[in-house]
Amino acid sequence: MSETRRLAVVSNRLPIVLNRGDDEKWRITPGSGGLVTALGPVLRDRGGLWIGWLGANSDEFQDTSFLDELLSRGAEESGYALKPVDLSAEEVRKYYFGFSNEILWPLFHDLSGRCNFEPGYWEVYEAVNGKFAQAVAEHTSEDDYVWVHDYQLILVAEKLKQLGIRRNTGFFLHIPFPPLDLFIRLPWRFQILNALLQYDLLGFQTVRDRRNFIGCVRALTKGVKACGHGHVSRLVTLEREVRVGAFPISIDYGEFAGLASTPGVAERARTIRANLPNRRLMLGVDRLDYTKGIPDRLKAFVTALDRYPELRGAITLVQIVVPSRESIREYDLLKQEIERLVGEINGQYTDVGWTPVIYIFRSLHRADLVAYYRACEIALVTPLKDGMNLVAKEYCASNTRENGVLILSEFAGAAAQMHHGALLVNPYDVYGVARAIHDAFTMDLEERRTRMKSLRRSILRQDIFHWVNSFLGAGIARDLSSFPRMELFIPTSRGVRTALDGSSPP
Repeated sequence: MSETRRLAVVSNRLPIVLNRGDDEKWRITPGSGGLVTALGPVLRDRGGLWIGWLGANSDEFQDTSFLDELLSRGAEESGYALKPVDLSAEEVRKYYFGFSNEILWPLFHDLSGRCNFEPGYWEVYEAVNGKFAQAVAEHTSEDDYVWVHDYQLILVAEKLKQLGIRRNTGFFLHIPFPPLDLFIRLPWRFQILNALLQYDLLGFQTVRDRRNFIGCVRALTKGVKACGHGHVSRLVTLEREVRVGAFPISIDYGEFAGLASTPGVAERARTIRANLPNRRLMLGVDRLDYTKGIPDRLKAFVTALDRYPELRGAITLVQIVVPSRESIREYDLLKQEIERLVGEINGQYTDVGWTPVIYIFRSLHRADLVAYYRACEIALVTPLKDGMNLVAKEYCASNTRENGVLILSEFAGAAAQMHHGALLVNPYDVYGVARAIHDAFTMDLEERRTRMKSLRRSILRQDIFHWVNSFLGAGIARDLSSFPRMELFIPTSRGVRTALDGSSPP
């Protein structure tokens, strides 16, 4: 095998977002979410390219001449090449909002009652995966390693083979993989399994997810033999061999710890504390989604106030909700339910100088978010189901004073790594979560520091670079050193300039 030249990341969205302002001009803003947080530092340091959708429908553009300049600016700021995949409004509706988020997302999160098994979604899902495969074929070579991410793009490797394109491919699923009794409810279960088996390496968040996948393959696919019991197993079919491993995703520990230690963030954290004095601050940070369990968390908090009167006036929950999919009615109803619960809690318990819940509905800049991480002594991370949950790791990395307590759902993938230092809870058990809130509130400083030190050491050892090296080691027996810094040729309206991994050109 020749030396791999580039790492090509393929995901539903590019790490930048295209938005049109009130003046009708298009602008780019940095993307958000776990994948951007995780892989941005890796590509920025090592070069490569990212293939994905821009976040705007192709039929919105009357003139596309501005795109090259915007993408060039995005490439210069990020330090890696950006290759967009154009999608129409109809494709976005049926592929993304439809098959991906009305079928795969709820099913894989053990919420099959929320699934809409609309037959028309599948055909568009197939077609869009074909578009992504075509983009991979056009922008990569056989020497590149193509790393496809998440449930929206399960079919890419299969579509590449249908095009007659040979690539070394890996796939990482960021959400949980369901057990057999749930997976068999999917009308396209055989097609999904067969498509996943076309990758050279499959990565899952936890050993449980890997076990669920292998169990589904054994039950539904003939002639497959599972071999190995170590970090990476092998599935041998009549045609090929596929490696399957558990690779828990992580964060850039140094970036969060370093940012938390800066004077600006420290001052912002002090301001937050000064505005909410004489109380413990407990933080929730979630994207607006029904899998995050925000209503259950609010009910657990009010239960804690009822059962433990000493908490009243002495603790405030700062709940940050990041807007997501607001155009979907179900998410709008979820937002209304959250706001109703916040209003009821504050209406019942607010006293002079104390508001039980501070509710923030917007995205925060990274520095502001880290300031909240640093200011809050308790983090309440209680999803009903989560592939990993990077907020738990970000909170610990940012807790430079090592005096915080992490309350973590046992149904988050992060629980497998962080159970020794966190207080694990069942998010459906409001009494149990209320008890954990009280335990965190009353925990002495020595125990808090012992637990937090252990959590921070674990995240430092298994940071984002460890995750990538583990995956690449299993996929191509290489690590990040195989992807050296590369010159980035950036076309502009004034010609071509060269930058090296995002550094300013001369």
